Amino acid sequence: MLRTTGMILDTLGDYSSPRCRLQKLVDKGDFIYLKRGLYEDDSSVPGQALASAIYGPSYLSFDYALYHYGLIPETVFEYTSATCGKNRTKMFKNSFGRYSYRDVPAAVFSEGIVKLDDGYYATWIATPEKALCDKLYSIRPIPKEIPMEATLFDDLRIDEDLFDELHRNDISTLSELYRCSNVRRLACYLEVV
Repeated sequence: MLRTTGMILDTLGDYSSPRCRLQKLVDKGDFIYLKRGLYEDDSSVPGQALASAIYGPSYLSFDYALYHYGLIPETVFEYTSATCGKNRTKMFKNSFGRYSYRDVPAAVFSEGIVKLDDGYYATWIATPEKALCDKLYSIRPIPKEIPMEATLFDDLRIDEDLFDELHRNDISTLSELYRCSNVRRLACYLEVV
């Protein structure tokens, strides 16, 4: 269960130095440090279940979501999440893994996300379409002379068979909200293939 420092210290009021006792409990493994002021007491919780609690509001997206759906072949060793209105990227590292957060436009933040039910905490993840749009939004503008298919299948290494299964209407709808040339080019590319 997730616990804040205050919640834990409330239970340690009988000790002469509750903060020292908390540190001993962390050293012993009873509590696992996630970030300043936040702990987990169950080491079996999957790392992705903690992403929204560590920094939020957020949802899993970018490389992690693309990997989760099998759209990219590489194993991802970082839980990548999207935030809104933070105006900066954020990184956290703890015994559950590495977590990174970056902004997406406010207009698309709540669109195209679904609940990831892993039996632990309420965690949200981008749909495959949204994860791809978020990824394209996060990279530098693709020069016009470089074909979109080269970016998708050579640079990002998107699985072509799974790409063909993406819902084109969802990408078209999302592209209008991003105001990003890369995402607009993806929508245009999908209209002609």
